Formats: sequence, structure tokens, C-alpha cells
Amino acid sequence: MKITYITGNWAKLKQAKNLLEPLGIEVDNLKLDVPEIQADHMEEVAKFKAKWASNELKQAVLVNDNGLIIKALKGFPCVYTHYVQDTIGEDGILKLMEGIEDREACFSQTLAYCEYGGEPVTFTAITKGRIAHEKDGQYGWSWDFIFIPDGQDKVLGCFEDDIRLNMWNDDCYFELVEYLKGLNDNKC
Repeated sequence: MKITYITGNWAKLKQAKNLLEPLGIEVDNLKLDVPEIQADHMEEVAKFKAKWASNELKQAVLVNDNGLIIKALKGFPCVYTHYVQDTIGEDGILKLMEGIEDREACFSQTLAYCEYGGEPVTFTAITKGRIAHEKDGQYGWSWDFIFIPDGQDKVLGCFEDDIRLNMWNDDCYFELVEYLKGLNDNKC
């Protein structure tokens, strides 16, 4: 089986290949400018993007929509994570968090798989952690410099790629594999 991952992000592609290819699912990618709707939930955004890309390419696709969710900021930035990164960035989030002791946060990663002519299905994984008080690290980008995953005492940016990429909760990929196996089992 082969999946086209709609991404230009090398880290997302590497993660998918590392997790899916040993399980017999070949992964290629295509960077495609996909419209992004304004919605309250990442699942809605991911489903829209997957359906749009599948219809555009006339094939099965996989998309990934993820977001940083900060408890003390009532879940912000969530679906606005990319926009917040482009506007106020990590420094802006740290400014918003000044004086706040509850630093609990998580990353929500939603995969949406859509076969051409079908409806998208989603799989979500949560990586729990907290927001640091200051930026640190030399690896990665963006939120890697302020996000400390549970079980660690340093931000993701302090870990080289191969270590950092293994700190994410990837359960959504394994749920996708189980779903795809079920599809194949039901074919004549």
C-alpha cells in the first residue's frame, strides 16, 4: 500500500516513513498549497484539507494538522498555532505567559486520511508537557524552543533531530495502520 502525504515538512515526512514503512505502507509526499478553513477544532481543519487534496489529486492522501494547546490560555493557540507562529512566535507566547505559574501545555497531532471519493477519517495523538519560562536549545524550530515534554527537564530544542522526533506521541500513526488493515481485510 502507498500513501501520499501532503506535506513539505521534512520532519513530518521522516516521522511518517519511520513509523509506517516498517509496517508495509510506502510513504511519498507532495507539497501542495492546500486551503485552510477557519474552524474551532483541528479535526475539522484536517478533514477539510484531506478531502480537498484527495479531490484535487484524485487519490488517497494523508494530511497532518497539529497545534499547541496551552491550558492557562484557555487552549490558545490551538487551530491558530501556525498563524501565531507567523505573527508573535515563541517570544509572544512567552510574553503572554509572564506571571503565569500553570505552564501545562500539549501538542495535538491530527492525521486525516481520505480516499478519493470518500470521506476523511481522523486519528489524534496528544503529547503532554509544559511551556518553559524562556527559550532554549539549538535544534528544531518554532515551539521546540519553549516546549518541555513530560518526563524531560529541557525543551525539545535541546535534543538532536533523531532524539527529538521520538519524543512525540505517535499513537495516531498506529491507529491509522489499524484502520488501513481493516480496509484491506474487508476487500474481496
